[in-house]
Amino acid sequence: MTGLQKRRRRHSPQSTDSYYPIYLDLKKKRCIIVGGGKIAERKCLSLIKNGADVTVISPDITKRLEYYRDRGKIKHIPRLYRKGDLKSSFLVIAATDSEEINRKIYAEAKDKNILLNVVDNPELCSFIVPSVFEQGDLKIAISTCGSSPAFSKRIRKELKAIYNPEFSRYLNFIKKIRDRIKSRIKNKEEREDMLKYLASREIFDTLRKDGFEAAKKRIVKFFNRS
Repeated sequence: MTGLQKRRRRHSPQSTDSYYPIYLDLKKKRCIIVGGGKIAERKCLSLIKNGADVTVISPDITKRLEYYRDRGKIKHIPRLYRKGDLKSSFLVIAATDSEEINRKIYAEAKDKNILLNVVDNPELCSFIVPSVFEQGDLKIAISTCGSSPAFSKRIRKELKAIYNPEFSRYLNFIKKIRDRIKSRIKNKEEREDMLKYLASREIFDTLRKDGFEAAKKRIVKFFNRS
């Protein structure tokens, strides 16, 4: 194998089964959930949290979904899925226990180029939902590309121990201070040094060992020195 062939092989895609990681802005986007059980409820909560305009299609829904519906958080169409229901939707989640209905949803979504996740059936999905660790503004998505959801969940639990709530407090703090740094520090190199220091190993170690207030003191001291 020549050097060029080796480089081509090294930089070529590794697998057609891999997924492109992406964060979607769902605010006011029309999202449909087909199904009204516990899984649909969990998916619905996540979509609501991210600002989506959610419609649930199912003859019956859980008590919690009724709660969301009665308070105007979601719309509910109390019947089975029908062809044409996905019109004008941005994203669809099929959470039914009917293989026949799931395949009909898949066919319509594919025809209309609509993002689709069929729960527990990757072959019918145009996207999969990762296991997500959240700590305030810190959001880390974990995926094994369908190899082992349990593995993803284990990593999520470990991340909880690594990134404690102090990191969330710190992110809120630097969100406010970044603009001050950019406007006050005119020298480009000094400004870049300061921004890098916000995410330095020293600050991370301080957050883990001594907490947010100690990290904040370090930042203020460094900032006043600049």
